Amino acid sequence: MSNLINTSDADFQNDVLDAETPVLVDFWAAWCGPCKAIAPVLEDLSREYEGKVKVVKVDVTACEQTAVNYNIRNIPALLLFKNGEVVAQQIGAVPRSKLVSFIDENI
Repeated sequence: MSNLINTSDADFQNDVLDAETPVLVDFWAAWCGPCKAIAPVLEDLSREYEGKVKVVKVDVTACEQTAVNYNIRNIPALLLFKNGEVVAQQIGAVPRSKLVSFIDENI
């Protein structure tokens, strides 16, 4: 079972900014091929990092305000939040090994 959380503009504060653990936020869209390519990897990572990192998805089509607030211009865009602040960013679909390194280096 996946531990991914789909959030909204209304729930972003609670799901991401107020989280007690680091949060990896995936800004994506249903029409984005690279977003679909990394989705299974993010599902796996949500299980692998359970309790250490929360994985949250933000559909940029449905959550336009949140995407604008974080200046999302390209997707997929992965932002890592700690204590409500962006501490790292990865743009584009990258291999699983690079995502693991990205998370490990920034948590």
